[in-house]
Amino acid sequence: MKQKIQDKFASLYGEGGVLYASAGRINLIGEHTDYNGGYVFPGAIDKGIMAKLKVNGTSKVRAYSLDYNEEVEFGLNEEDAPSQSWARYIFGVCRETAKRGGKVEGFDTVFAGDVPLGAGLSSSAALESCFAFAINDIFSNDFNLFELAKIGQSTEHNYCGVKCGIMDQFASCFGKQGCLIRLNCKTLEYKYFPFDPEAHGYKLVLIDSCVKHELASSAYNKRRESCERAARAIAKLHPEVEYLSDAKRVWLEEVRTQISEEDFLRAEYVIGEVQRVLDVCDALERNDYETAGEMMYQTHFGMSRLYEVSCEELDFLNRIARKCDVSGSRVMGGGFGGCTINLVKKELYDNFISVARARFTEQFGHEPKVYDVVISDGARRAE
Repeated sequence: MKQKIQDKFASLYGEGGVLYASAGRINLIGEHTDYNGGYVFPGAIDKGIMAKLKVNGTSKVRAYSLDYNEEVEFGLNEEDAPSQSWARYIFGVCRETAKRGGKVEGFDTVFAGDVPLGAGLSSSAALESCFAFAINDIFSNDFNLFELAKIGQSTEHNYCGVKCGIMDQFASCFGKQGCLIRLNCKTLEYKYFPFDPEAHGYKLVLIDSCVKHELASSAYNKRRESCERAARAIAKLHPEVEYLSDAKRVWLEEVRTQISEEDFLRAEYVIGEVQRVLDVCDALERNDYETAGEMMYQTHFGMSRLYEVSCEELDFLNRIARKCDVSGSRVMGGGFGGCTINLVKKELYDNFISVARARFTEQFGHEPKVYDVVISDGARRAE
């Protein structure tokens, strides 16, 4: 990928330029906790976006996407927004940088990615973080990594129509090889935890169902509203509860008759999930990957039965994982399709992949995709 970018850049824009990279991400545990003020536990992975940039001395950006085989030119004012969706990410990063007082002038760029699309690995955050870091660097702005993550998040909000949390951009900016990051989404406090499954006899692998059910966006909003209703009910008795993550399980029980059964189940999942993130962090500090894996199974059960954001294909993959003695498995991401993330002992890996492929294909008529992932660095110069 690096050589292809360099060759294309030379043919379009000549010599010079600097290479940058940023990463997609996984989230080991902590799902649907971000908008409830809880913890998430992501890490950057060895698949991402790479771009070469060079200041061109004009007020225009010339951007070429190798993946789309398309070039776009746009100005840097609000009315110059390009129509192509991929180019709006770059334009949005330029605008959000400028809004914060950063210097942005015309530049040339060629970029490409190897983040599997639609697999829940956040290729958009990798793109935003790559360009936020690159623009910050080539124009000698002085934004820290937090601000770069917020530039990416604001790009999603204001130029791409997605009201996302901060986790994806945070992981892409702050990612560190061999570590996961526990992020408190309420306070933005974070801490690195060592995570090296290979060194302890495990592999981390995603099984992509290659399905995405249409329910996702409307169902996401409904669940968020359920959590907010439960939090408000608890806050009447316990005013210190700002988000559902502030609540104790026993406090939820106190308001059981005041909220719907559906809202109760949604809240029960979230309160349990916040605690599971902490339990997994404790387990990893002891290099106890089996406990971490069991918590992943508990999360899948909660997402499937309490939060009801799984689907037939993901539940099927989760059951296969159990039957193959996989240490941990759960749906990763918002749900209704996408991947399971699996923590599997090396000696069981080949059998698990073989069985999962065969059984899934037999059941659903198409083969799932398999992605091995390694925890890697986030946004950086790639020279």
